[in-house]
Amino acid sequence: MHAPITALWTGLLGILMLVLAMRVVRTRVTEKVNIGDGGSAVMLQRIRVHANFTEYVPMGLVLLLVLELNGASAMLLNGLGASLFVARLLHAFGLSSSTGTTPGRFVGTILTWLVLLTGCALALWTYFSPPAV
Repeated sequence: MHAPITALWTGLLGILMLVLAMRVVRTRVTEKVNIGDGGSAVMLQRIRVHANFTEYVPMGLVLLLVLELNGASAMLLNGLGASLFVARLLHAFGLSSSTGTTPGRFVGTILTWLVLLTGCALALWTYFSPPAV
């Protein structure tokens, strides 16, 4: 039995989420915005970077956990976890630099979707495959 791999990626992605949240708070202080975006483009951008992260990462971690609990290999789990981490870093950097399409945002989005699609497909395959005898 290997160490709980989902714990590693939950911890690393959680730290990244906190960094993104701290950027929102820091911008709230500098822009003097207590709630919402206050009409500040920078505030809105920081909020969206953090929000987009929180919209996608929980499902990725749930899929990792489901796969891990069903005996997926450490290589597969670490591959999906590392891909999700890199995808979210790329997306955060890309969306932080511009509200338009950037290479980081584009690649981060596609990679995130591929991780989720792979995780969903494997979870469904696990459910529908006949049990080993």
